[in-house]
Order: sequence, then structure tokens, then C-alpha cells
Amino acid sequence: MLSLLFVGIRLEQEFGFVRIGLLYVIAGIGGNLSSSLFLQALLTLLLIIIINLSVGILPHVDNFAHLGGFVTGFLLGFVLLIRPQYGWVSRRKVPAGYVAPSSKSKYKTYQYIMLAVALILLISGFTVGLVLLLGGVDGNDHCSWCHYMSCVPTRFWNCEARCSTSQEGNQVNMTCMQNHKSKLYILGNGNSTAQIQKLCIDLCS
Repeated sequence: MLSLLFVGIRLEQEFGFVRIGLLYVIAGIGGNLSSSLFLQALLTLLLIIIINLSVGILPHVDNFAHLGGFVTGFLLGFVLLIRPQYGWVSRRKVPAGYVAPSSKSKYKTYQYIMLAVALILLISGFTVGLVLLLGGVDGNDHCSWCHYMSCVPTRFWNCEARCSTSQEGNQVNMTCMQNHKSKLYILGNGNSTAQIQKLCIDLCS
């Protein structure tokens, strides 16, 4: 939130509420989709990115949402924050009696190219992500080390699976807090706490 406050106010002053609002919302959607699957200003932005990603290695902080939101927001910048080239004058804003310079394209060729590439990557990324999500694909099944991007175990904390449970008799309904998978289990005889922890690890893996 501090990062958003520090950078977002300046961007909103420069580009307006609507464009920055759209960028923020769509980038948030991109971040959540990724999570479900698994000059001085430039230096300031890099520092904020590093801090956010570093915080993401703590337990229960979702770095996949940070990464997905970052990539989505980065690409949306080429679409929503495109600026006219220097010297371009809008015909509607030319004062009476002023002779406008010879007409030139509002944007440079490379801006159009970057806009098109960003749009293609965004549309294909969202399409592929949604297809995989609706198909029930678990990104962890295809990447054995990716879980370290969201939690790195240290001597100060561990990345053990954590689940919320509701139990009736020998039946327990369990939801993994990491991947939000839910399943109903029937417990056998013995230590129910140890069984629940083992089932939680299986559900979260």
C-alpha cells in the first residue's frame, strides 16, 4: 500500500484517474490469475519491486500475485500510458488564428509496435491462464521448485502446509490455505492431529 501511495499518486496526476484505475484493476486481476496457477524514479521503482518480491518469500505472502500483477501492469503501461510524441498538436485544441505545424503522427512507430506486442501478450496470457485455471491445472505439478518463489524456509520460519479444518466425528473438511483446495476426509483410528497434518501436507502439495 505504501508503494502504491508513493508511485500511484504521481502516475494519477500525470495520466488521470481512469487510465491508472484501469491499469490497477486489470493488473490486480493478472496478479490473482498468476496466483491461482501457481534516472531516480527508475531506481525508486526497482527498489520498490525488490522490496515487494522480497516480502513475498515470507510465509503466507503470495509472491505469485506480486509477479503476475507486475507483469500485467508492465504490459498495460504500453497500452494505457502511451504518450503523444513531442511536437504533435491536437487539431481540436489549436487556438483560433494559430497555424498548426504540418501534421505528424500522434505516436511514433515503435510506440505502435510496443502497444501491439503488449496487447498480444496480455490477451494470450489471460486466455492461456484462464483456460489452465478452468481446466483445474495446478502449476506446482509442472514446476517442482516454484513454491520457493512464494516461501523460502529459514531458521526463523518454515513453509509447512497450513489448513483450516472443520470436524464432525471422524469426518474432517479441510481447506489448504496456500492453494485453496478443499477436500472431505474420513479419519482412521489413532492420533487425529498427526493424521490431519499429513492430510494437510498432501492437500497442499
